[in-house]
Amino acid sequence: MNNKNTLKNLGELQIIKIIENLIYEKTGKRLIRDDSFFYPLNKVSINFDNKDSNVVFNSDMLVSSTDVPPQMDYFQIGRKAVLMNLSDLVVKGVEPKGIFISFGLNNDLKLGNFKELMYGIIDSCSKWDIEYIGGDLNEASELIINPAVFGFQDHSKIIYRDGLKPGDYLMANGKFGLTGVGFDILLKQKSGIKKYPQFERSIKAVLEPNEISREALILSKEGFATSSIDSSDGLAKSLTDLLHSNPNSTIGFEIEFDEKLIDKEAFNYSEKYNSSLEQLVFSGGEEFIHLFTIDAKLFDSAQKLVQETGGNLYKIGRVISEKRIIYIKDNEQIELKSHGYEHFRDL
Repeated sequence: MNNKNTLKNLGELQIIKIIENLIYEKTGKRLIRDDSFFYPLNKVSINFDNKDSNVVFNSDMLVSSTDVPPQMDYFQIGRKAVLMNLSDLVVKGVEPKGIFISFGLNNDLKLGNFKELMYGIIDSCSKWDIEYIGGDLNEASELIINPAVFGFQDHSKIIYRDGLKPGDYLMANGKFGLTGVGFDILLKQKSGIKKYPQFERSIKAVLEPNEISREALILSKEGFATSSIDSSDGLAKSLTDLLHSNPNSTIGFEIEFDEKLIDKEAFNYSEKYNSSLEQLVFSGGEEFIHLFTIDAKLFDSAQKLVQETGGNLYKIGRVISEKRIIYIKDNEQIELKSHGYEHFRDL
């Protein structure tokens, strides 16, 4: 390998300068070098004299060995690192305002690949008009990207995980199964679009996830949602996490296992390759689909408002007065046993 084309030949100060120049090239903004990072509150429309005001943070680490399929290019990696953080913030009803990012970089990383990585990060930030404030840089044995995003919201407008109640409708702003198919093709079959062109949407759902949708911001403003969660570790894990966030309530979920929940490509893939549809839907992961619970009386108003703004809300189930998760398939009631992906746990 030619060291002139790798980070090994550059050193930390030169890499920082490259980051600064790429950000300036794409945004026209200069990073400020200092010991800490600063964000002027006069950029925010929220009233900080109001004791109800909150600064809301999220940090979600991308580690190449667990989060990056071999077929994913560096632009896609950078973009994903930002999206996975935005999703957790936006689902709370919070508009992201700023981001700072810490990197762990292998010194054999090619400069061209690093630039593509930064272009993916900057592109994703620009689409939400997020200010890239700064970060940290270190040497590591594999690629690690650890962004932190933040925004501002009144306590009364934040959509927490707790708050759901029996009778609420369970809603999603997207359909499940695409990433389950995509991961099966990319990781198990070790293949791609060329061999499976009819499942291009599923493969792209993994490599190039859709932009984070704004339904949560709309529901937050109107106070329609009683709870919310980002589904990025699989639908089963997300539903389980919602239940764990309401430990003092006797609640569970009844899921309608039909076309409102499941994308048609997942139906087609399951039938063609005899793959478990339940596995594709409940254990796919990295969907970045937002789940909400909404009072049944407000459902029609919420759905109409979201659709008028170009968004989607699908009714996929309801909250029940039992501590379990069940799904209805072919008129049969089945209890969901899978709890999705967990770090540090052998499956």
